Amino acid sequence: MNKVAVVTGSRRGIGLAIAKTLAQEGYTTVFSATSPADTMTDLLAELTAKGQQVSYLRCDISSPADRAALIQQVCQTYGRLDVLVNNAGVAPQVRLDILETTEESFDRLLNINMKGTFFLSQLAANKMIALQQEGLPDYRPRIINISSISAYTSSTSRGEYCISKAGISMTTLLFADRLAEYGIPVFEVRPGVIMTDMTAAVTEKYQALIDAGLTPIKRFGQPQDVANCVLSACSGLLDFGTGTVLNADGGFHIRRL
Repeated sequence: MNKVAVVTGSRRGIGLAIAKTLAQEGYTTVFSATSPADTMTDLLAELTAKGQQVSYLRCDISSPADRAALIQQVCQTYGRLDVLVNNAGVAPQVRLDILETTEESFDRLLNINMKGTFFLSQLAANKMIALQQEGLPDYRPRIINISSISAYTSSTSRGEYCISKAGISMTTLLFADRLAEYGIPVFEVRPGVIMTDMTAAVTEKYQALIDAGLTPIKRFGQPQDVANCVLSACSGLLDFGTGTVLNADGGFHIRRL
């Protein structure tokens, strides 16, 4: 039976690229987002016509009921969960200086980006452990969290976003530590400036920064660059490095003089 991967926030952008890549690599891939199922009908039909095993489950990761339903339905349908990619996340609806940030915006971002990721990982991890103990053959599960360079880079006009992504980084370390005894690796992928809907409104700003040397590799990242890192984390070749951060940022993380 195919290995089963779940990718949250996979209707568009980075998540879509990740889910499509895993499907191309032979995973039975569950796309998931908050959009109604009919918004994915054409894409799923296209991928199915290519022989790929794909499906869609709606899930708002900030909802405990939705998180539980997602994991339960995947395991009931396929009998396994090999890869969870925590990609779902949001940006502030309005960018505000940290001296003006509202509690509503702060709560929204932490509930979705950080709390949702933590507790979905918890559900998946417990299910993965149970499947291991049941003796499921050829079973080497893993969790991969998508964070951001904002996990360690100050952006005072969207502080709540930075805090939520920093929380994902610690979530990765905590689960990598706790799940090591079960042989379940946990990785973090940190995208940099990626060409997506989220950056569309500030393309000119970021392009000017890139041209001026913001990153050693002078181009926008593409969603596929992030998907390639996820594929590497799925390969099994990095498992001894559980907790490792894979930077998909054009070298932004390099300290330079």
